[in-house]
Amino acid sequence: MFPAKLPSSSTLTVLKGFRTCPPRLPALSNCFIHNQTSRKTDGVHIFSVMFRGALCHQSSICLSAKLRETRFSGRRSFSFSAASVVNSAPVRVQPYLRLMRLDKPIGTWLLYLPCTWSIALAAEPGCLPDVGMLALFGTGALLMRGAGCTINDMWDKDFDKQVARTAARPIAAGDVTRMQALVFLGGQLSLALGVLLCLNSYSIALGASSLSLVITYPLMKRVTYWPQLVLGLTFNWGALLGWSAVKGSCDWSVCLPLYLSGVMWTLIYDTIYAHQDKEDDMKVGVKSTALKFQDQTKLWLSGFTAAMISGLVVAGVNAEQTLPYYSALTVVSIHLARQIYMVDTNNAEDCWKQFVSNRNLGLGLLLGIVAGNLWKESRESSVQNEEAVK
Repeated sequence: MFPAKLPSSSTLTVLKGFRTCPPRLPALSNCFIHNQTSRKTDGVHIFSVMFRGALCHQSSICLSAKLRETRFSGRRSFSFSAASVVNSAPVRVQPYLRLMRLDKPIGTWLLYLPCTWSIALAAEPGCLPDVGMLALFGTGALLMRGAGCTINDMWDKDFDKQVARTAARPIAAGDVTRMQALVFLGGQLSLALGVLLCLNSYSIALGASSLSLVITYPLMKRVTYWPQLVLGLTFNWGALLGWSAVKGSCDWSVCLPLYLSGVMWTLIYDTIYAHQDKEDDMKVGVKSTALKFQDQTKLWLSGFTAAMISGLVVAGVNAEQTLPYYSALTVVSIHLARQIYMVDTNNAEDCWKQFVSNRNLGLGLLLGIVAGNLWKESRESSVQNEEAVK
């Protein structure tokens, strides 16, 4: 018999190995239980029952250790991911956090990064960017992205219901009414206005002028195949605002090419993003660059990449940037070339993966700007030392 050939020491060794919480334990235990309980041999069944009991016991320990539920507070511990923060919030608050996409922070990053580029370029030679200004713009990006998503969902309630990826959004799912969303939008815009009022008067006027873009962007997918262009004009306003917040006004020789480069960047990543929904978009009559470009998408994206890098070179030259900046541009170029070459526009999961990778691209460019600005100090110091020697 099979059980007779299994020494008790082996059984104990196997069971002891599961005293610690191994990775993927629930999947392993389910697979084993399914395979073993499907057999009818008595000896094997006895062993599978014994082993299943041990696995289930250890699984429950691991699960309880992971959740750490408390009997008194009813709270659970969570990882510090944005989705975990939202899932751990009070149930009545969660729909509003999802409405502003707090569980999906990639959009906030993509709105915030052009602001950081501009703030860093505006810093004095040899200096780091203003940390207070970066924090202020980070808060503003979070609020304005949330407001933009709220407006978008209010406009697109009926469309969202018909698209698999968006059907569970709070307004489309009925978790938040349009009136509740309107009140919530008012709160977000009020807080964003408070952030804007912390800036100089030039920047206040410049920032306020972008509100029309924020409101009208969600309508563009109904009337044009270029809503991604309008999104680019909206999302990269911070490339103008960051510089003016530091300097008091825009230096258009730097800000304009930086802004246009950001617009090209948005056309790249949001076209890739739009390919996730192209089948649903065709059914409901929504337009996008993904539908316009179709099989020519990669050719268009390559053109946008060339325009983006050219604009960043012009901005760097006019801002008197140095070697680290142009080294970062080389890395950005390679990243974009690889992204365009690798993306499978017919695979929604791959489109999302490539879309999300743009956060790292933006952070890499920010690092290059900061390093290039610090390099200015050392370069100027060396020139001064050479002149002193002469």
